[in-house]
Amino acid sequence: MSDAPTGKLRQKGKVKEVYETDDPDVLEFRFTDQISVFDKIIPTLVPRKGETLCRTAAHWFEKANELGFKTHFISLTAGGGMKVKRVDVKPPEDLDRNSTSVLIPLEFICRHYVAGSLYDRIKKGKVNAQDLGFPAGHDVKASEKLPRPMLEVTTKLEEVDRPLTNEEGMELAKLSGEEFDSIMEIVLSVDKHMGEQAASRGLIHVDGKKEFAFDEDRNIMLIDTFGTADEDRFWDAEEYARGKTVELSKEAVRKFYRGSGYHEELMDAREKGLSEPPIPPLPEDFTKEVSGLYIDIYERLTGQPFR
Repeated sequence: MSDAPTGKLRQKGKVKEVYETDDPDVLEFRFTDQISVFDKIIPTLVPRKGETLCRTAAHWFEKANELGFKTHFISLTAGGGMKVKRVDVKPPEDLDRNSTSVLIPLEFICRHYVAGSLYDRIKKGKVNAQDLGFPAGHDVKASEKLPRPMLEVTTKLEEVDRPLTNEEGMELAKLSGEEFDSIMEIVLSVDKHMGEQAASRGLIHVDGKKEFAFDEDRNIMLIDTFGTADEDRFWDAEEYARGKTVELSKEAVRKFYRGSGYHEELMDAREKGLSEPPIPPLPEDFTKEVSGLYIDIYERLTGQPFR
């Protein structure tokens, strides 16, 4: 990316850097070419990945605004980032039911198909057919469409995301029942629009996560990024109709590490409380494929050429 930001580095995440600007109420996001899976940063850079994330996220923020939902997005920057409204990041214990301009420390996940960690839980018996809306005794298959969207909540600020019940999520984030329900309604509404737009471009929107904050008046805002190949999972619709799931998101990288045996080794270490094995780098040829995947999904989702 060109034109390095002039403000002070405020926060460095797994794939995104946050900088201050001349306006104390505005921050600038810069997206790196780093990539992470299973809460581990892979020691490989994926060319152009950061730029695709930034531009894809901006596309969806603009669509959310058109739908009437508040977001923290202000504009793209000439240097390859985006300006957003500033919100504070506070530990849950410092929040109360009147907190404003603050991050809601939860991730909201909406699933439309059986994939990823959901299928892992099904195989382990932690989730059954009835939990998903299927009839009792139904044999749930990988890649199967769910009878209804499945909404889940996890922690946001912990080292490894932890699943929560709705009640636990409300208590942790100091949300009223009405605020929690409003967030879930936004998730479902935005996902409906995303699914329709993806379908019109030969894609299936499988699942994804969203994050929220309160503005200065405690109105709910969509924040961070969503609808990108990092936060969401997409499949090729034509291939799916033939009975094959072709991953068009970061899930392709997760699948690589599952196939290599690393994911099983990592999960075993976490369950036993052992030291986690370092994640190995991606092969060079596969890295090029992943870079092309991110560019392709940007073009297919937005309908715009990537230059």
